[in-house]
Amino acid sequence: MTPRRVFALPRQQSLFLPAVINPFVQEVKLAKCVFRGIFLVPIRAIFLTLVLMVTWPVAVVTTFMHPLKGAVAPMTGWRRFMCRRVMAFLGRSYYFFMGFRVVVKGQQVSSAEAPILAVAPHSTFFDGIVCIVAGLPSTVSRTENLATPIFGRFVRCLQPVLVSRQDPDSRKNTIMEIDSRAKSGGLWPQILVFPEGTCTNRSCLITFKQGAFVPGVPVQPVVMRYPNRLDTVTWTWQGFSSKTLLLLTLSQLYTNVEIEFLPPVTPTEEEKKRPVLFARTVRNVMAQALGVPVTDHTYEDCRLMISAGELTLPMEAGLVEFTKISQKLDLKWDNVKKELEGFAAVACSCKGGRITIQEFASFLKLPISPALQELFALFDRDGDGTIDFREYVIGVTILCRPANTEEVLRTAFQLFDTDEDQRITHEEFSSMLRSALGVCDLNVSKLFKEIDTDSQRLSEFQAFALNHPEYAKLFTTYLELQRYQALQGVESELSSTNHVCSEDNQEESISDKKDD
Repeated sequence: MTPRRVFALPRQQSLFLPAVINPFVQEVKLAKCVFRGIFLVPIRAIFLTLVLMVTWPVAVVTTFMHPLKGAVAPMTGWRRFMCRRVMAFLGRSYYFFMGFRVVVKGQQVSSAEAPILAVAPHSTFFDGIVCIVAGLPSTVSRTENLATPIFGRFVRCLQPVLVSRQDPDSRKNTIMEIDSRAKSGGLWPQILVFPEGTCTNRSCLITFKQGAFVPGVPVQPVVMRYPNRLDTVTWTWQGFSSKTLLLLTLSQLYTNVEIEFLPPVTPTEEEKKRPVLFARTVRNVMAQALGVPVTDHTYEDCRLMISAGELTLPMEAGLVEFTKISQKLDLKWDNVKKELEGFAAVACSCKGGRITIQEFASFLKLPISPALQELFALFDRDGDGTIDFREYVIGVTILCRPANTEEVLRTAFQLFDTDEDQRITHEEFSSMLRSALGVCDLNVSKLFKEIDTDSQRLSEFQAFALNHPEYAKLFTTYLELQRYQALQGVESELSSTNHVCSEDNQEESISDKKDD
């Protein structure tokens, strides 16, 4: 039996595909929404307007002459009563007239017991209802939200921790403010955080950002569910706009939402030192309560989705589980974005944003051969006959880049330079590739010109290989394949020799018996 070839680099289980490929897509089937909306939307709009007309002046009075920056102190006295009682009641009324039926499970603890509330999954702008149910705790909000007409005043009532995109120190200042409030001993209200940082379709929990877990204080997980037959609330990167979802939701007779307060989670000493571990622990607790898997997608994956769309690729082609890929392969977002552009150069002509072996060969300007098939198989991690962007990034980084060492490139150059004059001619280049790929009639003029138009010396060859790492791996794959086939030949010869020896021994044994 012919032994199977063993890959030089085994597949790492930690880089396998996630349980949920795309948590940022949502599809809604429009059935009876339009018909019901003709009657429900106008009525609800009237009631919502009346609630807003009452809520806005209450918010203005509550926040009048109360600073948001500088020496900020938590609201006390009548302001606190107005915020936690009156504003909370008006907020519940607002959601009631939108058709929301709220079910609360579990028990919310005090700020002294758990200064931070971590809410997930975050799937819609309607998730703000958890702030109403939790008694209007503080939130983390962009500074720009304060300038929003009407709703900007409501945000002020929450005394948010402000984040500014213009301030380069904003992230550090935000974490310091969260840490200060969380360690106030119950003086400040609880801080409510959506640690995922972006909206998903609730099919999984993506990576939690570490900001809420840096203080190292107990965190109370809060999970949200929308158990409705028709999902009109989920607001993702691939789906309906916010205005459309609002109209669809107002067109429903009612919308169910469940908010469950889980027992607080206290960090261990190790988790206090490493917030990323604490974030994972809390996420796992919430995922178990929800019965969903976890993935390492992040907001950066959403940015890659947008970039993929701009490169005329399907948006989901940009999803790679950025956190996992960046940590395992030591890549920054800009590096992955650059690889996406390289992938688009190969895959833009194919359907579905996946590369077949024909397109792979066309991109390399080489025919399909055993060596090329071997290289393609190294990229194709799931063996489906195509290469997606995730497989491309992994392949280029852990398969091709290591092949681009100075020693490997110098060896490859020497293979081409048969007359040892320190330059590669078109004839030498063609002859070597014909031999390596096992193709008699091979036109490599276009590929030869890409390396350099004048003198193909070692420096030009190295520069080309650094920008096209697939070729360096192609040559090492060819050499590995040759060695593998040679070993098979040796094993075959040994097997034949052993077979002959066995026959000789058998004949000797038979003759001995006859002699006996």
